[in-house]
Parts: sequence; C-alpha cells; structure tokens
Amino acid sequence: MEENHIKALKTGDPLAVSKLYNSQREAFLNFGKKYGLSYDDLSDIYQEAFIALRKHALNDKLSSVNSSLKTYLFGIGKFMIFDLLKEKKRTTSYEPSKSGIHDAIEIISTENNENELSHEQGLLNTYFKKLGKKCQEVLTLFYSRGLSIDEIVEHSDYTDSSVVRSQKSRCLKTLKDMIKS
Repeated sequence: MEENHIKALKTGDPLAVSKLYNSQREAFLNFGKKYGLSYDDLSDIYQEAFIALRKHALNDKLSSVNSSLKTYLFGIGKFMIFDLLKEKKRTTSYEPSKSGIHDAIEIISTENNENELSHEQGLLNTYFKKLGKKCQEVLTLFYSRGLSIDEIVEHSDYTDSSVVRSQKSRCLKTLKDMIKS
C-alpha cells in the first residue's frame, strides 16, 4: 500500500485526502458503469467506499493488505454496488474488464506460482478451493480483506454478527480437519 496515502487518510490532511479522493473517483465511476447504476448512485457509493477506506486506515487495517489502495477501494465499492443491486432486486453479470482492474474480493489465484508455495501453503490453497462458496467468502473477507465481523454483516446476506462468527468458526474447523486428514 502507498504509505503516504495511508498517512494522509490517518491524519485527515484535507488537501491530501481531497487529492486522493479525486484521483480515483473518475476511474471508479467508469468501473461502476457496467453494473447499470445511475451516476448519482455510483457517486454515492464511491463516497461511502472512500469513507470506509478512511475508517480502515484509522483502525490500522490497511497495513496488512497486499493490494494497491485503488484495488482495495474498488473492492469495497464493488461490495456496496452489489448490496445496492440486491436492494433494488436487480441482477447483473460481472464481466471482468481488460482495463487491468483486478477483482479485490476474490482470493488471489496462486495457480501460476504454485511451485513457489511452501508445502503448508499448497495444502491450504488446495483445501481452501474445496470449501463451499460461503466459507470461501467469509474466510476471504475476514483474513484476506481484513474486514471485521460487523463489516462482513454489512456487506453480506448474514443477519447478525453471531451468525458470521459461527460460520467463520465452522469453516475454519472444516478447513483444519481437511488439512489434517
């Protein structure tokens, strides 16, 4: 992550935060067009995603993120887009663009560099792929994206935090059991 941007988000330097906000806005609005939402909806989502990004910076959740700030911000925004689409009961298909924007929500594919993985990482990767979609989603959001249990509730179909905790616990146990066997 870009340390100077994270520092600006933490300190709240108005000029630096404004510059960062404006530097990604147009790209996000173009990214969001494919979901068929209005300009106003996408503008609102971008603002909410940027606020969430700032909260993550203030809570020191960005230090362990391996993606770029832009990818992380777009990932937050994409979840918010999907939430809005669910609210409106609209469906959309996601076609990855060729513009180089990567899907920050999905697990990073390790197929090309499996030879570089340790034995333990290889086992984890193999068995993670065998988990159900819901387990993969919860574990990815919690461990890879660094979202809190409450943030997962906000951005998913789960009704409350105890359900997410239980799901995460069951998924981890299942994954551990699969690796041990």
